[in-house]
Amino acid sequence: MTGNTAHPTYRRKPAPRGPASRRDPRRPGEPRRVPVQQRPAVIRYWFAERLLAVLSGQRPVHWMLSHTVGDAYEQLAMLAPRSPLRTRGTRPVIRDCGEHRPEDGVIEAFARIAAGDQLRAMAFRLEQGTDLRWKCAAIEVGSPA
Repeated sequence: MTGNTAHPTYRRKPAPRGPASRRDPRRPGEPRRVPVQQRPAVIRYWFAERLLAVLSGQRPVHWMLSHTVGDAYEQLAMLAPRSPLRTRGTRPVIRDCGEHRPEDGVIEAFARIAAGDQLRAMAFRLEQGTDLRWKCAAIEVGSPA
């Protein structure tokens, strides 16, 4: 191939165009938006899904590193190698997820994990930081019945 042509996948995206008054998060100098406070149901299910993925061996432990605080990462690192929620055959799913709010900025949640005819329990504590982000502070997994 001769010439100085670039492969199409290596072309740069054009700069955003439009009036300067338009709010565009890609433009430098635009104020960052403060994260919208999500509903607790969305938060607890999101964390339950992520914790299930790690504890069933579908994801590595470090996938939760930025979503944990305190001893939670160490707890997860100790639990994960045993894959306490791994099952043979049927992939585990969250059947139900509930919560208790002992104080503002804290959610103590539980999840019922089903895989075929097996039912397991997982409990976790979420704490909201000063940046309004929720992080997992503790994890516990019930033994099979």
